[in-house]
Amino acid sequence: MAFFLSQKYAKIDSLRKGENLSMRVDLGYYIQMINQIIQDTEAVGEKMNPKFEEVKKAIEDNQLAALSSEQLAEILATFNEGIQTYKAYLAKLQGLKAPARVIGLHKKLVAAYQKYVQGCLDMIASLEGEVDVEAFNQAEQHQDEATDTIAFAIQRMTMLLMKR
Repeated sequence: MAFFLSQKYAKIDSLRKGENLSMRVDLGYYIQMINQIIQDTEAVGEKMNPKFEEVKKAIEDNQLAALSSEQLAEILATFNEGIQTYKAYLAKLQGLKAPARVIGLHKKLVAAYQKYVQGCLDMIASLEGEVDVEAFNQAEQHQDEATDTIAFAIQRMTMLLMKR
């Protein structure tokens, strides 16, 4: 019995010292995945931006009535395609194991990304049926706030992870 206990305590002690590398997070993989998700998110946003600008300009110029139902359907299709991609990226973010020193920031990043996705969903809802300008503008504001938080979390993570 004493032999088994000593083996158990030796294993616990080695884990405390970080000797079991299989338990540690692969820092390179984590950084690579975060970088890829953010770059891919930006690419999707760039693809959707012309459609966003089309609606934004119509709102600013008070020309919403000039947008045809076909144009709105195309805009909604583009946005819906983008949101599906964003949801997949969110699932990847939620599944990533963060290094211990950035767990809090990772949680902040995931929460901000969730808020960003919700802002996108709200924007889509504002365009369905009759365009709700107030809801559209509020969704844009939520997306902007979430983007700022995402940028902050990424910047702080980069600083902490590269500090070693």
